[in-house]
Amino acid sequence: NNVTNLQASTYKLNRSMSAKEIAKIISSGKGYNPNEITITFKEGNNIREIATLISKNTNNSYDDVLKKVNDGKYLDSLIQKYWFLDTSIKNSKIYYKLEGYLFPYTYIFYGKDVTIEEIFEKMLNKMDIVLTKYKSDIKKSKYSIHEIITLASLVEKEGKTKDFNNIASVFFNRLEKGVALGSCASAYYGMGVDFTEVGIATTEMINAKNNYNTYQIKTLPVGAISSVSEDAIKVILNPVETDYLYFLSDNEGNTYFFKTYEEHQKKQKELKEAGKWLR
Repeated sequence: NNVTNLQASTYKLNRSMSAKEIAKIISSGKGYNPNEITITFKEGNNIREIATLISKNTNNSYDDVLKKVNDGKYLDSLIQKYWFLDTSIKNSKIYYKLEGYLFPYTYIFYGKDVTIEEIFEKMLNKMDIVLTKYKSDIKKSKYSIHEIITLASLVEKEGKTKDFNNIASVFFNRLEKGVALGSCASAYYGMGVDFTEVGIATTEMINAKNNYNTYQIKTLPVGAISSVSEDAIKVILNPVETDYLYFLSDNEGNTYFFKTYEEHQKKQKELKEAGKWLR
């Protein structure tokens, strides 16, 4: 067979390949790029962690990533391009304006010279694909997209995937009752620290006055506190109904849910005595 559509590129071939196999590879146009890099952004990574990964794997600095995230002109161009972004991301009280919107996934880039814009574009395009699946649910929700992403990030940071439904229900029940959400994860974020750095939330963190700390505000945080998985988005858009108002997790990764504060306190005491609530 005559092969006429050969594509100019760099290809990785080996001597054991037949002429037919070689022709197939060269006509595919899928060249071999020895400079190609792969970066995995995990669910629950916040912008600071994303900036660290980008600075470790590319020629962009940590500070440049944080600068780009809050660049007003750049944000305006993104708001025009993506249907799920609006001016609520430009709220001056939000620490990092794209927090929550950069979809966690494993991405391939052509090399270390990839720009921050190119990285963000891939992450936002992936978020576009995910959110587009739920467009009708988003329209039906009484929460804005920004609130949905914010709630999803709280659920993402507070528990394992198997507990997402019940955790979301606790938050919804508390919002309806006008009770503070009391999420430790929001207190960490408000102080600009991570659990791995400080361990259990301190009294200072819980009492801190900022627009993220849900011990001190009776509404949602001003914005998301981490990147969110599709699972976390789904439970916000299709919530289960429960009577739960409290939850706590033990050291073995189990989460327990309660209707009353008394039940919560009783379980906490039980876990402490069993050595399963070490903080």
